[in-house]
Amino acid sequence: MGAAAMTAGASLRQPLDWRQINWRRAQRNERRLQIRIVKAEQERKKRKVRALHRILVRSSSGRAVAGRRVTTKRGKQTPGVDQVVWDTPEQKTQAVADLREQTKRPQPLRRVSIPKSSGGNRHLGIPTLHDRARQALHLLGLEPLAETRADPNSYGFRSARSTADAISQCFGRLSRKTSAQWVLEGDIRAGFDGSSHEWLKAGYVEEGNGYPTEAGTPQGGVLTPPTILPNSL
Repeated sequence: MGAAAMTAGASLRQPLDWRQINWRRAQRNERRLQIRIVKAEQERKKRKVRALHRILVRSSSGRAVAGRRVTTKRGKQTPGVDQVVWDTPEQKTQAVADLREQTKRPQPLRRVSIPKSSGGNRHLGIPTLHDRARQALHLLGLEPLAETRADPNSYGFRSARSTADAISQCFGRLSRKTSAQWVLEGDIRAGFDGSSHEWLKAGYVEEGNGYPTEAGTPQGGVLTPPTILPNSL
C-alpha cells in the first residue's frame, strides 16, 4: 500500500461486515480524503488529485459510505432491471465487497414514466442498486472537485446551498441604488445531449424491451450530469 493510502486512514482491502462497520470512523476517513483532494486541487497538483480519487473509490470506508447512501435514502426499495434490493446485512456486506470491481459494465436503466400535472410524462431512468452505489462512490471524489471549481455564486445542484441562499445573494446585489437594472437569463440548448460516459450509454429497458441510448442524459441516478457538470466546468 502506498504512503498516501496509509496516511489517509482508509484501508483498500480490509474485509467488511455490515453489522460491525464503525460509521463514524468510515465517514471521518472519507472526509479526510475529500479534504486532501480539495487541497491538492487548490495547489493544482493534478496527479495527486487523481491518486487520491483512486484511493477513495477503492477504500473500504468509501465503499461502505456509498453503500449506506443508497440503502438509507428514498428509493432503497426501488430496484433496477435486475429486480434486486439489498434488504439484509449479508446482502449489503456482499454489495460493498462487489464495489471493489471497477471495470464492471453498468446495466441498462429501468425506465418509468411519471405523469406531469401540465400533461405528458416525465421519464426516469432507474439504475440498479449496484450502479447507484458505484455512482455514489465516485460522487464522493467528484463533489469536492466540483465545489472547489464552482462559481462562488452558483446555487443549482449544490449540496450545501439552497434557494434561500440564492435569494439572499440576489437581494444583496440588486437592492442598491447602484445595482444593475437588467437581469439576463440564458439557457444552453441540449447542453447535456452530447455528454459521453459509460453510464449514459448503458441503454434502458421499458416494458420488457431494450433500447440503446446514443444521446441525452438520464434522470433518476445518484450521479446524473446536472448534479456535477455545471459546477465543475
